Amino acid sequence: MDKEEEDGGSVHLQVSELTKLSGACSSGDTMFTPQSRIEKGDSNNSNSVSEIRPAVSAPEKQLTIFALRLAVLEKVATSLGTLGFIWATVVLLGGFAITLAKTDFWFITIILLIEGTRIFSRSHELEWQHQATWSVTDAGINSFRALRSSSHFLFETVKSICRPIAVRKQSQHSREVSGRNNPEASPGNWGTRKMPSRTWKTSDVPLLPYAPWVFLSRNISKLLYWLQLLSATACVVLSLLKLIKHDYGEVAKGDSDKRNRKSALTIFYALALAEALMFLVEKAYWEWKLSFCRLLEKVNKECDLGDTGMVSIRRFFYDAYSKCVNGSIFDGLKMDMVSFAMDLLASNSPDEQLIGARILRQFAMSERYSDDTLQKIGINLPVIERLVEMLNWKDPQEEEIRQSAAEILSKLAGKKQNSLRVAGIPGAMESISSLLQTHRNPSSAPDEICEKKIIFDQGNYGYWTFNHLGLLILKKLARDHDNCGKIGNTRGLLPKIVDFTHAEDRLLKDENVTQSQILTVKRSLQLVKMLASTTGSTGKLLRSEISEVVFTISNIREILRNGEKHPKLQKLGIEILTSLALEENATERIGGTGGVLKGLFNIFFKQGMAGDQNHVKIAAGQALAMLTMDSKSNCHRILKLKVLEKLVGALEVPLLSVNAARILRNLCAFSGSECFNQLTGVRAAAPTVLKAIMSEENKLQEVMLGLAAHGFKFMTSEESSVFFEKTGIKEVHLAHELVEILRKYKYPPIKVPRIRRFTIELAIWMMRDKETNVHIFKDLGMEKELEGVLETTSEIESFNIFSGTVGLNRHGTSMHSLVETALKLLEEQ
Repeated sequence: MDKEEEDGGSVHLQVSELTKLSGACSSGDTMFTPQSRIEKGDSNNSNSVSEIRPAVSAPEKQLTIFALRLAVLEKVATSLGTLGFIWATVVLLGGFAITLAKTDFWFITIILLIEGTRIFSRSHELEWQHQATWSVTDAGINSFRALRSSSHFLFETVKSICRPIAVRKQSQHSREVSGRNNPEASPGNWGTRKMPSRTWKTSDVPLLPYAPWVFLSRNISKLLYWLQLLSATACVVLSLLKLIKHDYGEVAKGDSDKRNRKSALTIFYALALAEALMFLVEKAYWEWKLSFCRLLEKVNKECDLGDTGMVSIRRFFYDAYSKCVNGSIFDGLKMDMVSFAMDLLASNSPDEQLIGARILRQFAMSERYSDDTLQKIGINLPVIERLVEMLNWKDPQEEEIRQSAAEILSKLAGKKQNSLRVAGIPGAMESISSLLQTHRNPSSAPDEICEKKIIFDQGNYGYWTFNHLGLLILKKLARDHDNCGKIGNTRGLLPKIVDFTHAEDRLLKDENVTQSQILTVKRSLQLVKMLASTTGSTGKLLRSEISEVVFTISNIREILRNGEKHPKLQKLGIEILTSLALEENATERIGGTGGVLKGLFNIFFKQGMAGDQNHVKIAAGQALAMLTMDSKSNCHRILKLKVLEKLVGALEVPLLSVNAARILRNLCAFSGSECFNQLTGVRAAAPTVLKAIMSEENKLQEVMLGLAAHGFKFMTSEESSVFFEKTGIKEVHLAHELVEILRKYKYPPIKVPRIRRFTIELAIWMMRDKETNVHIFKDLGMEKELEGVLETTSEIESFNIFSGTVGLNRHGTSMHSLVETALKLLEEQ
C-alpha cells in the first residue's frame, strides 16, 4: 500500500514473484548493490495501456444536443417571423394600406408591434441571462419553476422602493479602490475581508437610481422572458381571431385593388400564427426538458458537481445555446465542459474563475473523466501557468479557487510529462512553496499546533489542507530527477519540508491523534526520502543541504524513539538516514546526534515486533551498516554501546543475519588497531560464519565471506584451528568452497558484486595464517581461477556501495592488487 500511494498506481505480481520479492527484501540489497536504471514508465500511463477503459460519454453532450434542437426551433421561428415582416411591410402595408379594412389595419399593426417586441426581447434575453449567471450566488432564471420561486422577492422590491435614496446609494455604490490581488496582503491580514474591485459585478448593476432591485441586470431576463411569452400568446390570439372569422371586408365587383386582399391577409395571419406557435413549441420543449425532465439537474448529477454545480451547468448551457443561435447551429456541439472551464479560469471575474476551478477540480478528480481532463490541461500551457499563479492567492475569499488549483495540480503532477511542464514554469516551485506556510516554530508542541489550527479554522482558512496539497504536489514532482534539483534550488523550500517532519512524543503516542497530522509527517518524510535518494551530483548536493538543516536528524530521532505505533514513519525516517549516510559529512552528523545510533539498535534488536513490521528492522540494519561504512568515529560510538555480543547472536537470526554481518564486518575493517581488544568478541561468530559460507548462497554467503575475511584476523593460528575443529569443517573444505565460488561467479554479478573480492581476501588470510593452506589452494587450481578473475574484473567490484549505477566509497585495495597478492603468496611456496 505504501508503494501504491507513492507511485500513484498498483503493481500486480504473481504469487511466485511475491515470494521472490520478499526474499530479496529480507536480504536487503538497497545501496549495497547497483540498481538497474531501466526507466519505469509512469504508473498512470502504464495502467492506461495495460487496462483499456471503455469510452465514457460526456454528460454535457445532452446539453449541447438539446441546445442544437432549441436553436433549430428558434431559427425556424425567426425565419417565419422575418418572412411575415417582409410580407406585411411589402405586400400588405406597402401595397394595401389604403384599401385595408380598419380592423385589419390595426390588427396587422398590433401584431407587427408585439412581434417586434418579442423579437427584440428574444435577441437580448440570452445576453441578460448570460449576465445573470456571472455571479455564483445567482443561478439565472430560465424556467417557469424558477420564476415561481422568485415571487417572494416582491416584498423586498417594495421595501427597496421605499428605502431612502441616500441609504440606497450607500449600499449600492461600493466601488473599490484596489485590485483583486492586494499587493500589501500579508499572512497577518488573511482574516480581513477582501478589498473591493474597481469594476462592477454585471449582475449587480443598478440601471436606474430608484428601485434598484427591479432594474438590476440579473432581473431583466425575467422581464424579457415574460414579455416574449405574452407577445407570442397575443399574436396567436389575434391571428386566430382573424383566421377563424375570415372577415377581411367586402370587395366590390370590378375593384381590382382589393381582389387579392383576402389571400394576402390569410397568408400573413397564417405566417404570424405559425411563427408564434413555433416559438411557443420551443418554450414548451424548453420547459419540458428543464422543468419536468430536470435535464440540468441530471447532467449536474452525472458530472458530480454537487449543489453549487447547477451554476456551472446552467452557464455552460447558456453559452452552448448562444453559440447555436448566434452562429451555426453546430457551433454548440464543439463545446465541452473542460474547455469551457479552462476559458473561465482565464477570466478576470472571480466568480467565473471559481466556476472554472470547480469544474476542472471535479473532472480531474473523477475516475471516469480524469485521464481526458488531465490530458487537455497538460497540453495547454497557459492553463497550467494560470493554476500555478492561483497558488499564490491568499485572500480568504479566494480560498476555494486556490484549493481547487492545488488539487488539480496534484493530479496533474502524477504524470511525468505534465510534472515536467509544471516544474518548468518560472516561479512554479516558489508558488508551491507558498502552500507550505505555517505559523509555528520547529519546537512548537502539538498542543500549540492544535491551538493554532483551531484559530485558523475559526478564520475559515484551511491552512493544513494547503500544507497537505503542497507536500503532495512536491512529492509527485520529486519522482523526476531534474525536479528534485529544482526543489533543492528553491530558496527556503527544504527547511519548510523538513519542518513538517517534526513530531513530538505526544503526537506519536496519542491514540486519538488525527490522521491529518500523521499524514503531514508521513508525506514530508516521503518527500525528504525521495530527495535524499536522488542520484548523481544533484543527489550529492541535496543530501548535503538536507543534512545541514539542523532539525532534520533530530526530528527523525524523535520518530525513532517514540514512533512504535507508527512503524511506517520509523521506516521512512531510517531510510532517510541511510540515504544521507552516502555523504561523509552527513554520516558524521548522524553519528554525532545523540541517541540516533542507540535508537537504531533498539529497533534492530527489538523482540516481539509484529511480522508486518519486520521491514523496519531490516531498514534499521541497513542504516547501521551504512553509518559504519568507512566511518571510524561511528564504529567507536557503536563499540561504546556494547552491542557486539548481540550482533554476534543476531548472525543466527535469519531476518537480521545479513545486516548484522555487514555491521560486524565494518566494525572489524574500519575501527582501527586501537580497538583490537574490544573486537576480540567477534571470534565467537566464527562457527556461524563458517557454516553459512559452506551452506548458504548469494547475499548471505557474500556478507559472511566479508565478515570472515576481516573478523578472522582477530584469531591466532592456534585459535583458528580450534574453531575449525569445533565446527567440523576442515580448512581444505573451506579452501575448496572458495575455489568453487570463483568458478561459479566468473563474471561480476549485480546481486553479489563483492563476493569474489571477499573470497580472495579470505583466501589470502588463510594462506598467511598457515603455509599448508597455500599447498591446498595450489592443488585445487586456485592460480588458474585467479588469472581468470584478472580477465573479468569490472568496476562493479571496486565499490562498497552504489547510488543507482554510480559507485561510491571505492575499496582501498583494487581487485588487481588483491589478485596479485594472492598469486604472489601461491608463488612463494
